[in-house]
Amino acid sequence: MIYFDHVSKVYSPTSVALEGVNLTIEPKEFISIVGQSGAGKTTLIKLLLGEDRPTAGKVFFESINVHELSAKDLPAFRRRVGAVFQDFRLLPTKTAFENISFAMESAGMSEEEIEADVTQVLDLVGIVGKAWHFPHELSGGEKQRVAIARAIAMRPDVIIADEPTGNLDPMNTFEIIKLLEKINDLGSTVILTTHNKDVINGLNRRVVTLEGGRVVRDDKNGRYVL
Repeated sequence: MIYFDHVSKVYSPTSVALEGVNLTIEPKEFISIVGQSGAGKTTLIKLLLGEDRPTAGKVFFESINVHELSAKDLPAFRRRVGAVFQDFRLLPTKTAFENISFAMESAGMSEEEIEADVTQVLDLVGIVGKAWHFPHELSGGEKQRVAIARAIAMRPDVIIADEPTGNLDPMNTFEIIKLLEKINDLGSTVILTTHNKDVINGLNRRVVTLEGGRVVRDDKNGRYVL
């Protein structure tokens, strides 16, 4: 379970990103977080990843207070939380296979484990035939599939997808969302942030709406109503 307990983030007296946010995300849930630019979505994600600290309140992952983790323990925690972003963040000089294996090598996994697992996740996301292509040789949709494969290669408990379809056309958007649903069906919690109304309205899943740093709606089978 993920729990934001009265979380606020204030950058300056005139810049309040989050204010008194209480939010619970259950294991294996698929939740979309929506809101206009500046609503606080990105700040929420950064706090969960431990990339930023709250001004007030606490963020829990299971029984772990994320912001009490030591620098030594933070990498192990982040391996339990995979992240996918709008700009893909692939290493341009490495192939699809190498982009995925790089993080696994850093985690100390053996060559045999990496070989088997990378092939498996590339197959899961539907691009095993592109394993030795470089990012510049891939379409936008294929790049995002590599990014998703990299995120799930460590078998995380949670996948954060921060505007993952922002640079994609409608067909690739549909396919990436279906892939995230498949990952959720396999047991990972999925947290999606997006501006795409069609994506939200097609999911028929829980939708949390942020406005001015506050949670203003939390609908079990919600729609994008901004």
